[in-house]
Amino acid sequence: MGTLPNRTFLAVALACMIAASGCSHERAGDATATPDDSDGWISLFDGSTLDGWARRGGRADFRVEDGQIVGSTRPHEPNGFLCTVREYSDFELELRFRTDQDLNSGVQFRSASLPDYQAGRVHGYQYEIDPSPRAWTGGVYDEGRRGWLASLESNPQAREAYRPHEWNQLRIVARGDHIRTWINGVPAADFRDDLSPSGFIALQVHGVGDRLDPLEARWTAIRIRPITPPDSPGHESGASAR
Repeated sequence: MGTLPNRTFLAVALACMIAASGCSHERAGDATATPDDSDGWISLFDGSTLDGWARRGGRADFRVEDGQIVGSTRPHEPNGFLCTVREYSDFELELRFRTDQDLNSGVQFRSASLPDYQAGRVHGYQYEIDPSPRAWTGGVYDEGRRGWLASLESNPQAREAYRPHEWNQLRIVARGDHIRTWINGVPAADFRDDLSPSGFIALQVHGVGDRLDPLEARWTAIRIRPITPPDSPGHESGASAR
């Protein structure tokens, strides 16, 4: 076989190097902390396991089904939580959720479970999921501490944004003491509070008393984008939430 011209040989060699590099590249971290795209998003759920999550509180059932995390109630149990093992401070969080009409639920953020606080009770900010006629989904409740911080009593647009029996889109932006939420793209809560600067994310299944038939809540497409404070040396404009 004849010798390839030098220019052709170099092009072939370069292509091989690029292909080899792409094949050998592995993402760092566990399956629940995997880069999602070039904008800094991190997936918290790998779609098939509960790796990176821990159960706390009541004995609600949590399982993976059809690429979704499913939480089911049990009778005579307090609120149950599936919590990230990692903690987050300033971030933008997005996920999709759906819940049975009779089941109150929520998504904790900047939350904690401490042995010296009510025997490890989960407490902290909660994005309310409220399928009742009150329709306060997107409001913020301080679970295990002070109660309502931002209801939707005076926000009819947000109350009307929730879609019963359908998938809904959650968005939370927590930056310093400024906390904002959206439900299906509609602004819901917007307030300031500095009690908890960081903590875990958690999916809540509310207690149902003595009700025997199980109720379910579902979550999927769970991702987070950490926000670098503007005065931090590592700040980049693309990491700031709008």
